Amino acid sequence: MALYTSRIQKKICLLGDFGVGKTSLVNRYVYNLFNERYLSTIGVKISRKEVDVDGLPVSLLIWDLAGGEDHTEMHNGYLQGAASALIVCDLTRADTLLAVPRHIEMLHQKQRDIPIYILGNKSDLVRQREITDAALEQTAREFQAQFWLTSAKSGANVELVFQTLAKKLAPPTNKDG
Repeated sequence: MALYTSRIQKKICLLGDFGVGKTSLVNRYVYNLFNERYLSTIGVKISRKEVDVDGLPVSLLIWDLAGGEDHTEMHNGYLQGAASALIVCDLTRADTLLAVPRHIEMLHQKQRDIPIYILGNKSDLVRQREITDAALEQTAREFQAQFWLTSAKSGANVELVFQTLAKKLAPPTNKDG
């Protein structure tokens, strides 16, 4: 059986427009907290969560990047070395799904061939929803990405998204010895 003496670290970048819930998703996952107050991220906020993937310790470094087109140049440096990206849109604002290709193209300028998940956040706001599952699926298919419906408020699928991603990023373990 292999012994791991050092922790594996994986950088995950969250991208999306202002107010889509990137910070709320990180806070729900890392601290199991949700706050109704909106505080805009300036630059980047980095959080860490230690997870166990089949007995292997993995440290997820979650980079929450400020939203908006005016941060494109700044993001280029932050995206370097990313192992994966979560592109977040707000299910109650159709324009945030239209911005997803821009975020993915910016990511592809620095990082190609990494897992990309598109998160349709605020799934708890069913009556205000402007983005359909079909529209999310079509965008995800266009970029060979997976899509998930999440809610930072209720916690729906948040843990599952990050667990799935951690398993995808962790090196295979040799359980047979």
